[in-house]
Formats: sequence, C-alpha cells, structure tokens
Amino acid sequence: MNFTLLVTVVITAILFVGVVVVLANLIAPRSYNPQKLEPYECGIPTRGKSWMQFRVGYYLFAILFLMFEVETVFLFPWAVTVVQMGPDALLCVAFFLFILVLGLVYAWQKGALEWR
Repeated sequence: MNFTLLVTVVITAILFVGVVVVLANLIAPRSYNPQKLEPYECGIPTRGKSWMQFRVGYYLFAILFLMFEVETVFLFPWAVTVVQMGPDALLCVAFFLFILVLGLVYAWQKGALEWR
C-alpha cells in the first residue's frame, strides 16, 4: 500500500510539472526581437569577447561570504529560543562558533581574504 501511494504521488508530481511547463510555453508572450539575443552587461553593449575567465579569488571570497551568512541564519533561531533551552544551547552554539572561527583562521592563514 505504501509503495502504491509513493508511485501515485511521484506520477502525479511529474504530470503536474509537465502540464505546468507545457501550459507556460503555450500561453507565454513571445517577442522575436534580434536585440534580445545580443549579449549585454547592464544595458551597455559589450566590446570584444563576452566570455572571460574570473580569478579564483572571487569565488573563494564568495564562498567565505556565504559560509558566514549561513552562520548568521543558523544563529537567529538559536537566539530566539536560548532562554528556553538552557545552558546546553549556549555550549552547543559556542562549539558551532568555535568551528567557524577555526575556518576563518584557516582561510586567513591561506590568504583567501587578501584582495590581490
């Protein structure tokens, strides 16, 4: 019985997504303007090649930024419920922050925070 329910849910989900995609393609407005196919940056036409490689430093900086943003997202629920959870919650979040500080120290030592 559970397998039949699972198969029914999966088939329903696939059909629903398929119908929505087909329906969106049928009723979506279309504009066949040649300018829409041109590459641009902030409305300014590009000069030269549009595809260029970025230095890996940009990606490292972005990953570190995301890591500390996720840390902030995890700290908000903890801050709301810390009074009800008691001292165990304080110990858990201290360990969490310690791991993050270790990651920050490691990135700092590797020079990932230096903008060259």
